[in-house]
Amino acid sequence: MIRIGIVGCGSMGGGHRKHYEALKDRVTLAGFADIDLKRARAAAGEAPGAVAVTDYRELLEHVDAVVITLPHDLHYEVGTTCLDAGKHVLMEKPLALNAEQARAMVERDTTPDPVLMVGYVMRYEPLWVRMGEMIRNEEFGPVFHAAIWTEQFTDVMARPWYGRNKRAGGGQLFSHGCHYIDLLLDWMGPPSRGSHVSTNMGTPGMEREGTSNVCLRFDSGATAYHFGTWGAQGSYLRWSAQAHTPEGLLHMDHDGGTIQLYRGRTPEEVYRRPGGAGKPVAAQMRMFLDCIENGTKPLVGAADSLRSLEVIWRLYDAEDRGIEADLRGI
Repeated sequence: MIRIGIVGCGSMGGGHRKHYEALKDRVTLAGFADIDLKRARAAAGEAPGAVAVTDYRELLEHVDAVVITLPHDLHYEVGTTCLDAGKHVLMEKPLALNAEQARAMVERDTTPDPVLMVGYVMRYEPLWVRMGEMIRNEEFGPVFHAAIWTEQFTDVMARPWYGRNKRAGGGQLFSHGCHYIDLLLDWMGPPSRGSHVSTNMGTPGMEREGTSNVCLRFDSGATAYHFGTWGAQGSYLRWSAQAHTPEGLLHMDHDGGTIQLYRGRTPEEVYRRPGGAGKPVAAQMRMFLDCIENGTKPLVGAADSLRSLEVIWRLYDAEDRGIEADLRGI
């Protein structure tokens, strides 16, 4: 039985906590750390025998592994401290606040002793996984263009640190869009160049972008686009993706749970999310436990997660300078 501690008992920590119910034959929630002791105690009250502390370091003697769900500027310090104590770590993305810290985390990574895994939960969502397989395997021919849209409203004022560049490390693209840059790299291969056009209009409280438009070109010659916003007051596309191939257009509807192939204007369903597939957070947690128990490496480790962050940092720098980003070598 693996003893897990959760560092950060806000909404994201709570999201992790509730999914451990399905894994109770493999894991014990042994402790909770939060600067708000009342919140830590409330979480511990749902897990008999769990400790509640305000200093995460006091948690370490009670656990084998930690799940870190904190503001981004705390990831590096807490993550390295836990790893140095020999604890397995599941770190919510992003890996760290900046390139120096992230590269230091990669160098520090000795997975599987202990495991360092980064939480890119969309890698475990069946619909997105199947879309990636179709693209990489060229099941309908080589993809020459892919696109991902994510339209949502995020109340930044409810969590003010989201909007502060020094705490979040960037804007919507860094905090949320990194999921989809990661997917595009996984689907399409090494990038060669790109651009980022963004705004914080319509997203009060954001110092950097609340809405972003990313265009990428890959070594293969294919292109891709990602649109993401936290300011959507209405949505048609929601979370969806498309891929153009010589045989037609693949359209993935996240909410509808389907992937359809359009030949001309006629759709043909080619995949449907299986019923009872479960939540991707739970699947991600199962992989974390598998890595600990079997001494294996996770789907997304420190070095893997660094790739999408490197792309975003170069896009930010190029946007600030008014030039196209050189993404070769990432």
